[in-house]
Amino acid sequence: MQPSSIREAIADAARAVVLPDGIGKLTATGYVPDAVVAPHFFCGEYSVDFDKAMNRSLDEVELTCRVLVGRADDKSAQVTLDNLLSGAGPASLKSAIEAARGAPGDYALGGLAHDLHVTRMQGYRWYEHQGTQYVGAELIIKIIGEGD
Repeated sequence: MQPSSIREAIADAARAVVLPDGIGKLTATGYVPDAVVAPHFFCGEYSVDFDKAMNRSLDEVELTCRVLVGRADDKSAQVTLDNLLSGAGPASLKSAIEAARGAPGDYALGGLAHDLHVTRMQGYRWYEHQGTQYVGAELIIKIIGEGD
């Protein structure tokens, strides 16, 4: 699995969320950006457990992603973040990302990985990014696929 391709495919999948009227569109990048246009999703830390099966046939990736929401006011920012972090629904990042798993029997992320699963949300708090405060959280995604 190629990290850059995996990260870009995850960001592409995240862009499929539909936020409530008046909030705007989620922006997303497969890398940690210098600056964000909120609400923004990005792929951050990337760790790999190599050789989970013999002959480089399986690697396991844990990808930590962040979503940041501007704080026009405290409550509305957190309501927007809650929508993005929900387990289901049109604004759910989990649903949008897991839709990239493809149909049963297909490879995930358009053939880039065997499978993926959003396993956890953590770190719901205020984040500072390039000197600006955002409310945000992290999503942990487990991805499995062939080693390169």
